[in-house]
Amino acid sequence: MKLYMNKFKIKNYINLMSPILGSRIHSYSDQFFGAASRMLNENPAIFKENLYDKHGKWMDGWETRRKRLEGNDFCIIKLGKPGKISIAEIDTSFFNGNQPEYASLDVCFSNNNKLIWKNILKKKKLKPNAIHQFRVHNYTPINFVRLNIFPDGGIARLKLLGDLSLNLKKSNKVIDLASVLNGAKIVACSDEHFGKAENIIVPGKSINMGNGWETKRRRGKGYDWIIIKLAETGSIDKFNIQTHYFKGNYPASFSIQGSLIKDDKNTKDIVNMSKKWNKIISKTNLKPHHQLIVENKFKTQKFNLVKLNIYPDGGISRLRVFGKI
Repeated sequence: MKLYMNKFKIKNYINLMSPILGSRIHSYSDQFFGAASRMLNENPAIFKENLYDKHGKWMDGWETRRKRLEGNDFCIIKLGKPGKISIAEIDTSFFNGNQPEYASLDVCFSNNNKLIWKNILKKKKLKPNAIHQFRVHNYTPINFVRLNIFPDGGIARLKLLGDLSLNLKKSNKVIDLASVLNGAKIVACSDEHFGKAENIIVPGKSINMGNGWETKRRRGKGYDWIIIKLAETGSIDKFNIQTHYFKGNYPASFSIQGSLIKDDKNTKDIVNMSKKWNKIISKTNLKPHHQLIVENKFKTQKFNLVKLNIYPDGGISRLRVFGKI
């Protein structure tokens, strides 16, 4: 039997470039037409026709002026938290005729401003108005990235997908095991039509309905779900489920399952195994624009994965999983 008919969204990475993690622009060669900081925006790039500023056509991305001398442009990003990169995503959306011809990536780890670069992505040809994904092999933690573009042009978005390298230590301190700041990540979800799955593990209370995870309206049987890899294996004290700003589109109820699985399992195997995971929280009703705190009855059991099921569909703004490593 094929569980969910494999119609689910595979995630399993953290965007190390996210401003939520504290990533920021360190320096750049030029940003005449478009600020480098726009590249870090995690929302899809947009195009505003007939919008011009004092430098020319407004573009949703980093754009340099036309280079009239030898050399190339670059932008250096300081990551908010150190990590290891698996996939580099270079997005030239809406840059057509003004995209760079090539791009490459260098990385390093430094606790000062002495940056010794190592190349992880050689010069790659870029297409106009396209999202390019490149597999990279970065086996050691890094906290600085240099994007090189040849010779000049515009990049809408840059994402570096991987895992944080935090080395959290065993402690009696209660932390949010499902926080992206601690290294938790979304493994997979059934759907994220209206709101990204990653939103439920970011810090702070949601600011509006678009700042949570929301699925499309379900017209058939079944339910929606999301699987989270916890920051570290730990014991869970309690869950905090929030539906803030979801008033006419909150789920009727939810349940939570959990498991302790070896890291060598691939995402599809994890999804298929998850239907048989232990039930931690039985089906419980939810309210609109509300937060519900539920104690875990299995506090001595260890988990590294949890699955939030929502019935039948709807939106969850945040999920907190408080426990100890």
